Amino acid sequence: MARIVVLGAGFAGLWAAIGAARMRDEIGDAGRDIEIHLIDRNPYHNIRVRNYEVDLSEVALPLPQLLDPIGVTHGIGEVEAIDPARREISLVTSDGKESLSYDRLVLALGSEVMRPDVPGLAEHAFDVDTYAAARRLEDHLASLGRSAPSPARSTVVVVGAGFTGIEVAAEMPARLARAGITGSRRIVLLDPNPVVGATIGEQARPVIETALASLDVETRLGVRVASVEAAGARLNSGEFILTQTVIWCAGMRASRLAGNFAGARDRLGRLLVDPFMRIADVPGVFAAGDVASSVIDGLHPTVMSCQFARPMGRFAGHNVVADLAGRPMLPLRIDWYVTVLDLGGWGALYTEGWDREVRTTGEAAKATKQAINRKRIYPPLSGRKDELFAAAAPTVQAPPPTYGARRN
Repeated sequence: MARIVVLGAGFAGLWAAIGAARMRDEIGDAGRDIEIHLIDRNPYHNIRVRNYEVDLSEVALPLPQLLDPIGVTHGIGEVEAIDPARREISLVTSDGKESLSYDRLVLALGSEVMRPDVPGLAEHAFDVDTYAAARRLEDHLASLGRSAPSPARSTVVVVGAGFTGIEVAAEMPARLARAGITGSRRIVLLDPNPVVGATIGEQARPVIETALASLDVETRLGVRVASVEAAGARLNSGEFILTQTVIWCAGMRASRLAGNFAGARDRLGRLLVDPFMRIADVPGVFAAGDVASSVIDGLHPTVMSCQFARPMGRFAGHNVVADLAGRPMLPLRIDWYVTVLDLGGWGALYTEGWDREVRTTGEAAKATKQAINRKRIYPPLSGRKDELFAAAAPTVQAPPPTYGARRN
């Protein structure tokens, strides 16, 4: 048996595994001796982009439900190292340390929030980087709701005013209300940049500022967190904010395991891959999702988002089987780019193009965001092989729907 190993069950890894199984099925007898095995530290696929939301009940999908019907085996383990020369993976599982060999590899271990050496950050801060972290924050807020009222109890500090930080801050009024923290509340959004959403674009910024103001979200710009303490957050400006809840959303970086490969990497630590999702000069290894960067329209590299991770995974899965079976591979080309930023109870912001031109805002954009978060990015949950394979076809979806009036 020839073995394909997929590392990671996020948006790229899950779709790489399903896409590989689809291609294996498509080539018939030539695929009978191909084993597809997925490894992740968790037994579920996390709809990661929903980890900021009020309701976390449908954001962890069991892997057996998605992979067993298509003959993809899966295991739980923490990847310690990858040896491309020997084609071996070092894992830590519940049984101890193990070694797993591969004939072809799809690296899809994603990204993680950057945690700088800020005193007290590891001990006292929260994040929404993983499902486990999001649940920890949810449990923390629920416990605050059961405690005696105080300024620190009803104050939340969100660090990082990029996409994730803005969504966390905008959703926080609803999350505090759900936890039973009513009355006077304070939400503070911090960022070292002089503006909110520094990378989101000038046209979008006034919309974001209006939404945050309507939600009573304060901003502290041009400042950094000097330390996180049990009693609050100390800023480099000298200000101390009393709070029991600091949520860290300050930047992302590719999995450290990208460093196991000699291929070129960008400033985020992502491996540069070709249109077939292959790592240059590393035979038998493909990469997709947040751990990889590919120029998808002749000019722009992918960004860390499920918008790109999902098609990268589908094409990586198709191509890894094609490569193993000596069949033609397919290049990934994407000629559109949108962003849809959730702004909590105010609505959302929908932009199109790499210059992020604002198209819809408020309730109209919120309808698009909900269509994405609750339907578009989900795999079929029926357990039917034909539906899973249809969803994993190596094609690029059309842009998400636009509702309501478009801005000119």
